[in-house]
Amino acid sequence: MEFGISYREVPMTSDGKPDWARIATAVSSKTKMAYIQRSCGYAWRRTLTIEEVGRIVQLIKQQNPKVICFVDNCYGEFSEVQEPTQVGVDLMAGSLIKAPGGTIITTGGYVAGRADLVEQAACRLTAPGLGSFLGAGFELRLLFQGLFLAPQMAGEAIKGSHLISYVFDQLGYPVTPPPTTPRGDSIVAIKLGSPEKMIAFCSAMQKQSPVGAYLEPIPGEMYGYKDEIIMAGGTFIQGSTSELSADGPIREPYIVYSQGGTHWTHMAIALESIIDRVGSA
Repeated sequence: MEFGISYREVPMTSDGKPDWARIATAVSSKTKMAYIQRSCGYAWRRTLTIEEVGRIVQLIKQQNPKVICFVDNCYGEFSEVQEPTQVGVDLMAGSLIKAPGGTIITTGGYVAGRADLVEQAACRLTAPGLGSFLGAGFELRLLFQGLFLAPQMAGEAIKGSHLISYVFDQLGYPVTPPPTTPRGDSIVAIKLGSPEKMIAFCSAMQKQSPVGAYLEPIPGEMYGYKDEIIMAGGTFIQGSTSELSADGPIREPYIVYSQGGTHWTHMAIALESIIDRVGSA
């Protein structure tokens, strides 16, 4: 709003799917960009598939082919055969301390897509006229090595998400996405039903972390969120949810979001501890 930008949102349907009818009429004469959030965030819905992203882009472009279609691709990288820019998206962005960094890049993010739009983003990040000429602000070896490792790390995290989804479904908890269904990212959400179980889940996961296992997570205020947040993340890189981690807002119906894991076997070990603390529904 400080930049004079207005915003309208097309909410998901009650069953957590795109509202195709509303999307097909959402573009107005003022619309410059359509922003698509692929992952679920702190919402009880499944992640958008690449097929769905492509269909959204098609509906937007039918109304106005000049509208820029932008995707927040965070958590979704390497989870499917294609990426958003292969189905008509003009620009996408994500975090390098999540999937595309392969768990070794220590900071940063990426933008990819149409060259002129990437350059505009680079000019906003650095300085007008300099843009991408300045290049990356950290060691390039980590950038490329992390990208090389990324598909394997994403695969391990997705296998871990299948495992935790299956186990908590068997324990009687609602989970999304359901066990064995195709994934659009590495996140699995578990509806635990109480703040005590959320705290117990995160505490047990923290104790199985490679860093800071002696620490006890507690809910706290965090900028940008209206609820207290609890996070478990004893990771080698601070904030790297591509490593074993879990978090969520302390609000009804008390959902914890588990993501990441460089080895699905690490998730299996952590699950034993989590089940002991949380128990069945």
